[in-house]
Amino acid sequence: MVTSEDATTYDVVVVGSGAGGLVGAYLAASRGLRTLLIEKTDQVGGTTAYSGAGIWYPGSAPITRAGADDDVEAGRTYLRAAVADDSRADLQDAYLRAGIAVIDELERNPWFQSFEFQPVPDYYSALPGASPTGRTIFPPALAVAKLGKEAALVRRPIYTEQRGIDEGPVWVGGRSLIGRALKAFLETGNGEVRTGTALKSLVVEEGRVVGLVAAVEDGDVTLRATRGVLLAAGGFERNAELRARYQSSDLTGAWSNGAPGNTGDALLAGVAVGADTELLDEAWFIPGVLQPYGKPLFHTGTRGGVWVNGEGRRFCNETAPYDQSGHAIYRAHTTTATSHLPISWVFDQRHLDTFNIGGPPGEPTAPEWFASGALRKAETLEGVAELIGVPHANLKATVEEYNHFSDTGVDEKFHRGESTWDRTMSYIVGYPAGPPASLNYLAMPDESLKNPLLPPLDSPPYYVATVLLSDIGTKGGLKTDVDARVLGTDGRAIPGLYATGNTMAAMSGHVYPGAGTPIGSSVAFAYQAVLDLAGN
Repeated sequence: MVTSEDATTYDVVVVGSGAGGLVGAYLAASRGLRTLLIEKTDQVGGTTAYSGAGIWYPGSAPITRAGADDDVEAGRTYLRAAVADDSRADLQDAYLRAGIAVIDELERNPWFQSFEFQPVPDYYSALPGASPTGRTIFPPALAVAKLGKEAALVRRPIYTEQRGIDEGPVWVGGRSLIGRALKAFLETGNGEVRTGTALKSLVVEEGRVVGLVAAVEDGDVTLRATRGVLLAAGGFERNAELRARYQSSDLTGAWSNGAPGNTGDALLAGVAVGADTELLDEAWFIPGVLQPYGKPLFHTGTRGGVWVNGEGRRFCNETAPYDQSGHAIYRAHTTTATSHLPISWVFDQRHLDTFNIGGPPGEPTAPEWFASGALRKAETLEGVAELIGVPHANLKATVEEYNHFSDTGVDEKFHRGESTWDRTMSYIVGYPAGPPASLNYLAMPDESLKNPLLPPLDSPPYYVATVLLSDIGTKGGLKTDVDARVLGTDGRAIPGLYATGNTMAAMSGHVYPGAGTPIGSSVAFAYQAVLDLAGN
């Protein structure tokens, strides 16, 4: 994939190969611009390859085709209410316009036909404009054979990387989107990909970014860009120093579900040439359940049991959208004296028999869960308290209160099971990156209960799993305008420099409005950047 080593001048250089990078590279190359995409690691796809590749685009064509009740104005009403930050209104409007336009353009290329609408409730269902079926679209499945030799270049899903599970001959989710974008980009005839090529610094001449210096296996190379450089290299979730500086020293990146190359290189390069930053204390936080192999995996829905902190007390709605429960852990950890890292997920035999953990319902729990300590067992709640090091009296009171809520059907503290997300998505047990069908199963809560998501916790023996604070990337980064132009600390655009994805400070501010906002933002602002640098 590395070509023309001595041909180092391009119209556009794109840094990073997730959805924003590859789609942005395709959009530039399809306009006749000679485009180079560089990737730090040996595989393309970034965190997008780990994801389900949902894209949140209100009013977009795939939603209209599906006959869903949605339009862009309802989406705008909801987005305004969710973000609740007037300073980001222009970015929101640009996002909404670009979302509709970029999907229309992509679907004209056979590699991208046709995105599909799948109902996923908006995450703040009580807000005006919220949709109970959501605004999320997905790429169609892709037969690996169609990719040819390029298939080997695409990063594997996280469940494959971590567990060695074979995804089979058909890709879904992030791998499908990345594979499609890669082929579309290369087939323009104007695109090159260089892996193993890491951004070191930006080259500035007479106040304009005109290229970059990258580290390769045998030294450094200067890559010039006559139109501009698009930074789409993810966030800094794997950089322990930056996370300690802006978030918490406990967040080293070891628990992240972000791609391993995301160490903030693009953020630092931008700051070095005078770029402004925003939201560096933020991330797309998620709860991650510790797996037998020693790492946490994205957890999307708790059906039974309770999460308790270092005092043995509940502190949030365990079935809330993952960003909200993740933020609940982060806030509690950073604002209270009580330990919230790790969280103990306490459940009983009824829960294990009904839902299992790490495998299909009804099957025996895999022995490695117990052998590794990822799942622990106690005959009594007193034994659980001893296992996790909390006061027995506190844990007993927590479980008694929870069981009272189970009897009444109302979680008076945290309103578990009341939102559209809770009632819809917590019925689905699966993997966010779109696993093979054999692992994508359903387990239905007991509908005879007053609140099926508040099953009683009273059937010993009891079990403890560990919940860690994970993320799918940081969301603070370089400050940009509506055209994805990076802004300097003086508020003016830095000529020739653009950013998107998690390299860019998030359009959605401190919140996560709906499934697919991160990838939607990455693609939308890549589109905005290409329109500007191409002069459209």
